[in-house]
Amino acid sequence: MKAMILAAGLGNRMRPLTLYKPKPLLEVGGKPLIVWHIEKLKNIGVTEIIINSAWLADVLIGALGDGSQFGVNIRWTREIEGLETAGGIINALPLLGAEPFILVNGDVWTTYEFEPLLDIKLGHDLAHLVFVTNPPQHAQGDFTLAEGRAYTFDQAQMGEALTYSGVAVIHPKMFDGLDAGKRPLAPLLKQGMLDGKVSAEKMQATWVDVGTPERLSALDLQIREGMYA
Repeated sequence: MKAMILAAGLGNRMRPLTLYKPKPLLEVGGKPLIVWHIEKLKNIGVTEIIINSAWLADVLIGALGDGSQFGVNIRWTREIEGLETAGGIINALPLLGAEPFILVNGDVWTTYEFEPLLDIKLGHDLAHLVFVTNPPQHAQGDFTLAEGRAYTFDQAQMGEALTYSGVAVIHPKMFDGLDAGKRPLAPLLKQGMLDGKVSAEKMQATWVDVGTPERLSALDLQIREGMYA
């Protein structure tokens, strides 16, 4: 199984930290955010990793290289301008192949072990999403979860309102017939839910959307104090 880490964002909310360093290279616990993901993937045997790049791409690629220092094989895509989530994936499809892959946002941090994702069988589904309890900065959530299925807020099915963690298993078929270019993932996920083709689970682990310098500093301190040892 392959994995893709989304790492092309500008990191505007993290400025000035991201003026000269791409957001995935910001450190918590003495380690870049993206390296936590790479090591977790390596630990479960996922060693073919595709990473997209745009903002400060040379800095990011220069730091991680071909992945050999981590025992993985990293292949890169470059975007002249950020193509957003779905656009970045579409651009990487030639490297991802035809089988389902693990998708991870490069700007989140979690104690969740990715190993359960290896057992996900999509069948006729297009995606399996990992949700989390709504954080304070996103109290309304993104979608709802009921009996292992994901739903939009517009659907009649009731469930628990939760936030998408940025961790998923995605089938390349989700992007069939879509042109390359700038495109967010959320509308495709919503359409998949309306079509009854998205499963989901609620994460039972710590998760942080490292979206501001304050949250970055707080997480760094918590890790260094052994809170998540």
